[in-house]
Formats: sequence, C-alpha cells, structure tokens
Amino acid sequence: MNSFYSPDELSALGLKSYGQNVLISKKTSLYSPEKMEFGNNVRIDDFCVLSGNIKLGSYIHIATHNSLMAGCHGIEMEDFSGISSHCSIYAESDDYSGNSMSNPMCPDKYRAQYGGRVLIKRHGLIGAGCVILPGVCIEEGAAIGAMSLVMKNIPPWTICTGIPCKVIKARSRKVLELEEELKKNSSRAHNTQMSSEVS
Repeated sequence: MNSFYSPDELSALGLKSYGQNVLISKKTSLYSPEKMEFGNNVRIDDFCVLSGNIKLGSYIHIATHNSLMAGCHGIEMEDFSGISSHCSIYAESDDYSGNSMSNPMCPDKYRAQYGGRVLIKRHGLIGAGCVILPGVCIEEGAAIGAMSLVMKNIPPWTICTGIPCKVIKARSRKVLELEEELKKNSSRAHNTQMSSEVS
C-alpha cells in the first residue's frame, strides 16, 4: 500500500500551492496547510510535523520524524536542500530566561516569545538529530553534521558540526555540476515526452 497521498488526496489538503511529483506521507501532520508552498519533486516522509508559514523549493527531501515549527516568521528550504531524520527546526520559541511563562496552555499575557525566519539555502543539508533555532540562515551549500545545535548563521560551502555548531572544513562544489547535468537531462526528457504527445 502506498503511504503517500494520492493526487486527489493531495489537492484536498488545502495547501497554498504545490508543484508536480509532491509526495507527502499520510502519517505527516500539517498545521495551517493554507500557509504552505511546495515546489516540484518534494518528498516528506512518515511522522513529520509541519506548522505555519513553510516554503519548500524543488528537489527537497524531509526524512522521517522531523519537526518544522515555522509560526508566523517562516521556514524556507531552497532547491536541492534536505533534512535527515529526527531534526527540529524552530522559527519561534518561548523565552526560557524565567522572566515569563513558557507553555502554550498559559494565557499569552504571561508569555514572551521570540522568533526569526529560518532559511536553508540551495544545496543546504541538515544531518540527523540537529536542532536549528530561530533566525538562522544556512547559506548555500552548507552541510550540518549530525547531532548539532545551530544557533547562528552558517557560512556557504562549509561542513559544520558540534554544540554549538562550528565550521570544520570546506565542502566540495561538485554538486553544482551534477545539478546542471540533472537539469539538462530533465529538460531533454521533457522535450522528448512533448514531441511524442504531439505526434
């Protein structure tokens, strides 16, 4: 049995927009789907929770057991980015200083929240078990090692890991050549399909 929503079921979810070849597990929870935009070739696996303003580009994979808490600030993943399993990404959070309460069951007047947009740029990768806090930008081509805590912006084309997350070395840009090859092959296949439909 296919665990992903069928095209008809996908259209009934009420997403703001989505492209072609979007695969969302029926075991995923979407809160405020009307605020979510998904591109082409997007896959979201079992037991993920997505909430709030979320924008996913194309060629995106979100592995199992992930939590994306975007709220009103938003989380965006650009093309060819991905998240391994058991990660938590927060675009907003309660204040843990002790100067306010930090529980959604308490009235808002007793709470203080802070937040900021989280952006994972093209070819950004997040390893298993990572936590990303509000306002962070993972620059193009950056890769975050497993079990890392990301509290500040990550430079482009670096491999970073740790608590807190720090740069350990540069990352290869070979993936950019592979992207161009993929695009050429996809375009060629599309043109072949169109000409066969016309004939």
